[in-house]
Amino acid sequence: MDLSRVRERDPVGLPAEGSRAEGSDRLTGEEREAAVLAPVVTRDGADHVLFTKRADHLSDHPGQMSFPGGGREPEDADLLATALRETGEEVGLRPEEAEVVGRLDDIRTITDYLVRPFVARVTDREYLPGDGEVAEVAVLPVAGLIDTDNYESERRDHPHYGEIRLHFFHVGGFTVWGATANMLVQLLELTTDWELPPEPDRTVDADADLPGT
Repeated sequence: MDLSRVRERDPVGLPAEGSRAEGSDRLTGEEREAAVLAPVVTRDGADHVLFTKRADHLSDHPGQMSFPGGGREPEDADLLATALRETGEEVGLRPEEAEVVGRLDDIRTITDYLVRPFVARVTDREYLPGDGEVAEVAVLPVAGLIDTDNYESERRDHPHYGEIRLHFFHVGGFTVWGATANMLVQLLELTTDWELPPEPDRTVDADADLPGT
Protein backbone atom coordinates (compact mmCIF):
# COMPACT_ATOMS: atom_id res chain seq x y z
CA MET A 1 0.00 0.00 0.00
CA ASP A 2 1.29 3.42 -0.93
CA LEU A 3 0.10 5.44 2.05
CA SER A 4 1.81 8.57 0.74
CA ARG A 5 -1.24 8.99 -1.49
CA VAL A 6 -3.36 9.43 1.63
CA ARG A 7 -0.89 11.96 3.03
CA GLU A 8 -0.82 14.02 -0.17
CA ARG A 9 -4.54 14.36 -0.87
CA ASP A 10 -6.97 16.94 0.46
CA PRO A 11 -9.84 14.99 2.06
CA VAL A 12 -13.44 16.11 1.75
CA GLY A 13 -14.97 17.42 4.97
CA LEU A 14 -18.73 17.38 5.42
CA PRO A 15 -20.78 20.29 6.82
CA ALA A 16 -20.48 20.94 10.53
CA GLU A 17 -23.21 19.93 12.96
CA GLY A 18 -26.32 22.05 12.67
CA SER A 19 -25.94 22.85 8.97
CA ARG A 20 -27.60 21.35 5.93
CA ALA A 21 -25.83 18.90 3.65
CA GLU A 22 -25.12 20.36 0.22
CA GLY A 23 -27.93 19.58 -2.19
CA SER A 24 -30.14 18.23 0.59
CA ASP A 25 -32.90 19.59 2.81
CA ARG A 26 -31.94 17.21 5.62
CA LEU A 27 -30.85 18.95 8.80
CA THR A 28 -27.72 17.52 10.40
CA GLY A 29 -28.22 19.06 13.82
CA GLU A 30 -28.87 15.70 15.47
CA GLU A 31 -25.61 14.20 14.24
CA ARG A 32 -22.80 13.38 16.61
CA GLU A 33 -19.16 13.74 15.64
CA ALA A 34 -17.16 10.52 15.53
CA ALA A 35 -13.82 9.28 14.27
CA VAL A 36 -12.30 5.94 13.31
CA LEU A 37 -8.80 4.72 12.60
CA ALA A 38 -7.95 2.49 9.63
CA PRO A 39 -4.84 0.74 11.00
CA VAL A 40 -2.42 -0.70 8.43
CA VAL A 41 -0.16 -3.48 9.74
CA THR A 42 2.86 -4.90 7.89
CA ARG A 43 2.92 -8.58 8.80
CA ASP A 44 5.16 -11.25 7.25
CA GLY A 45 6.28 -8.73 4.65
CA ALA A 46 2.74 -7.91 3.46
CA ASP A 47 0.27 -5.16 4.29
CA HIS A 48 -2.85 -5.96 6.30
CA VAL A 49 -5.75 -3.84 7.59
CA LEU A 50 -7.09 -4.20 11.13
CA PHE A 51 -10.83 -4.39 11.74
CA THR A 52 -13.00 -5.06 14.77
CA LYS A 53 -16.13 -7.18 14.85
CA ARG A 54 -18.77 -5.42 16.89
CA ALA A 55 -20.42 -7.30 19.74
CA ASP A 56 -23.87 -8.76 19.03
CA HIS A 57 -25.48 -6.97 21.98
CA LEU A 58 -24.83 -3.45 20.66
CA SER A 59 -27.79 -1.39 19.49
CA ASP A 60 -25.87 0.14 16.55
CA HIS A 61 -24.50 -2.21 13.85
CA PRO A 62 -24.31 -5.37 16.02
CA GLY A 63 -22.00 -8.06 14.66
CA GLN A 64 -20.68 -5.89 11.84
CA MET A 65 -17.05 -5.41 10.89
CA SER A 66 -15.76 -1.91 11.51
CA PHE A 67 -12.66 0.18 11.96
CA PRO A 68 -11.95 0.92 15.63
CA GLY A 69 -13.41 4.24 16.70
CA GLY A 70 -16.43 5.96 18.18
CA GLY A 71 -18.07 9.18 19.26
CA ARG A 72 -16.16 12.27 20.25
CA GLU A 73 -16.06 12.99 23.97
CA PRO A 74 -15.67 16.44 25.63
CA GLU A 75 -12.12 15.62 26.73
CA ASP A 76 -10.96 14.91 23.16
CA ALA A 77 -8.88 17.80 21.83
CA ASP A 78 -9.89 16.96 18.26
CA LEU A 79 -11.21 14.09 16.17
CA LEU A 80 -7.78 12.53 15.79
CA ALA A 81 -7.65 12.31 19.58
CA THR A 82 -11.05 10.61 19.44
CA ALA A 83 -9.83 8.03 16.94
CA LEU A 84 -6.69 7.23 18.94
CA ARG A 85 -8.51 7.10 22.29
CA GLU A 86 -11.22 4.81 20.97
CA THR A 87 -8.71 2.55 19.22
CA GLY A 88 -6.79 2.28 22.47
CA GLU A 89 -9.93 1.34 24.36
CA GLU A 90 -11.11 -1.17 21.77
CA VAL A 91 -7.91 -3.01 20.77
CA GLY A 92 -5.19 -1.69 23.11
CA LEU A 93 -3.27 0.39 20.56
CA ARG A 94 -0.96 2.91 22.24
CA PRO A 95 -0.65 6.36 20.59
CA GLU A 96 3.10 5.91 20.08
CA GLU A 97 2.40 2.75 18.07
CA ALA A 98 0.48 4.69 15.40
CA GLU A 99 2.06 6.72 12.60
CA VAL A 100 -0.93 8.70 11.35
CA VAL A 101 -0.46 9.50 7.65
CA GLY A 102 -3.70 11.34 6.85
CA ARG A 103 -7.41 10.83 6.54
CA LEU A 104 -10.13 9.80 4.15
CA ASP A 105 -13.28 11.73 3.25
CA ASP A 106 -15.83 12.31 5.99
CA ILE A 107 -18.84 10.00 5.89
CA ARG A 108 -22.34 9.97 7.34
CA THR A 109 -23.92 6.89 8.84
CA ILE A 110 -27.57 5.88 9.17
CA THR A 111 -27.16 6.08 12.95
CA ASP A 112 -26.66 9.87 12.77
CA TYR A 113 -22.89 9.98 13.15
CA LEU A 114 -20.65 12.25 11.11
CA VAL A 115 -17.48 10.15 10.90
CA ARG A 116 -13.92 11.26 10.13
CA PRO A 117 -11.68 8.33 9.13
CA PHE A 118 -7.93 8.53 9.81
CA VAL A 119 -5.30 6.20 8.36
CA ALA A 120 -2.23 5.06 10.28
CA ARG A 121 0.54 2.53 9.97
CA VAL A 122 0.66 0.68 13.28
CA THR A 123 2.98 -1.71 15.09
CA ASP A 124 2.67 -5.39 14.17
CA ARG A 125 1.70 -7.28 17.30
CA GLU A 126 -1.27 -9.15 18.69
CA TYR A 127 -4.32 -6.95 19.26
CA LEU A 128 -7.14 -8.17 21.49
CA PRO A 129 -10.64 -6.86 22.27
CA GLY A 130 -10.29 -4.26 25.00
CA ASP A 131 -13.90 -3.53 25.89
CA GLY A 132 -17.37 -5.00 25.72
CA GLU A 133 -18.11 -3.40 22.35
CA VAL A 134 -15.61 -5.57 20.46
CA ALA A 135 -16.18 -9.28 19.99
CA GLU A 136 -13.12 -9.99 17.85
CA VAL A 137 -10.13 -8.32 16.19
CA ALA A 138 -9.40 -9.29 12.57
CA VAL A 139 -6.21 -8.39 10.71
CA LEU A 140 -7.02 -9.04 7.04
CA PRO A 141 -4.47 -9.18 4.21
CA VAL A 142 -4.67 -6.45 1.60
CA ALA A 143 -3.99 -9.11 -1.03
CA GLY A 144 -7.29 -10.71 -0.06
CA LEU A 145 -9.18 -7.43 0.06
CA ILE A 146 -8.15 -6.49 -3.50
CA ASP A 147 -8.81 -9.97 -4.90
CA THR A 148 -11.77 -9.48 -7.23
CA ASP A 149 -13.04 -12.96 -6.35
CA ASN A 150 -13.60 -11.70 -2.79
CA TYR A 151 -15.58 -8.59 -3.75
CA GLU A 152 -19.19 -8.10 -4.80
CA SER A 153 -21.64 -5.22 -4.80
CA GLU A 154 -25.31 -4.60 -5.30
CA ARG A 155 -27.66 -1.72 -5.97
CA ARG A 156 -30.73 -1.32 -3.79
CA ASP A 157 -33.08 1.36 -2.50
CA HIS A 158 -32.33 2.78 0.93
CA PRO A 159 -35.08 4.30 3.12
CA HIS A 160 -33.00 7.43 3.83
CA TYR A 161 -30.59 7.83 0.91
CA GLY A 162 -32.53 6.49 -2.06
CA GLU A 163 -30.69 4.27 -4.52
CA ILE A 164 -27.30 3.22 -3.15
CA ARG A 165 -24.52 0.77 -3.94
CA LEU A 166 -23.49 -1.64 -1.20
CA HIS A 167 -19.98 -3.15 -1.18
CA PHE A 168 -19.05 -6.54 0.32
CA PHE A 169 -15.49 -7.77 0.92
CA HIS A 170 -15.35 -11.46 1.95
CA VAL A 171 -11.94 -12.31 3.43
CA GLY A 172 -10.84 -14.83 6.04
CA GLY A 173 -14.37 -15.79 7.00
CA PHE A 174 -15.34 -12.14 7.61
CA THR A 175 -17.51 -9.81 5.52
CA VAL A 176 -16.80 -6.07 5.52
CA TRP A 177 -19.79 -4.04 4.32
CA GLY A 178 -21.80 -0.90 5.12
CA ALA A 179 -20.10 2.39 5.97
CA THR A 180 -16.81 0.60 6.74
CA ALA A 181 -16.78 -0.91 3.24
CA ASN A 182 -17.36 2.56 1.76
CA MET A 183 -14.28 3.81 3.59
CA LEU A 184 -12.33 0.72 2.57
CA VAL A 185 -13.17 1.28 -1.11
CA GLN A 186 -11.60 4.73 -0.95
CA LEU A 187 -8.58 3.48 0.98
CA LEU A 188 -7.88 0.69 -1.51
CA GLU A 189 -8.40 2.90 -4.55
CA LEU A 190 -5.99 5.47 -3.12
CA THR A 191 -3.23 3.16 -1.99
CA THR A 192 -3.31 0.13 -4.33
CA ASP A 193 -3.95 -0.65 -7.99
CA TRP A 194 -7.44 -1.95 -7.13
CA GLU A 195 -10.25 -0.17 -8.98
CA LEU A 196 -13.93 -0.23 -8.14
CA PRO A 197 -15.83 -2.11 -10.86
CA PRO A 198 -17.93 0.42 -12.80
CA GLU A 199 -21.19 -1.45 -12.26
CA PRO A 200 -22.59 -3.51 -9.37
CA ASP A 201 -23.04 -7.24 -9.73
CA ARG A 202 -26.80 -7.02 -9.37
CA THR A 203 -29.81 -4.92 -8.43
CA VAL A 204 -31.93 -6.24 -5.56
CA ASP A 205 -35.04 -5.30 -3.62
CA ALA A 206 -34.65 -3.07 -0.60
CA ASP A 207 -35.42 -5.94 1.79
CA ALA A 208 -33.24 -8.58 0.11
CA ASP A 209 -30.90 -10.59 2.33
CA LEU A 210 -27.36 -9.24 2.68
CA PRO A 211 -24.79 -11.65 1.25
CA GLY A 212 -22.45 -13.28 3.74
CA THR A 213 -23.39 -11.09 6.73
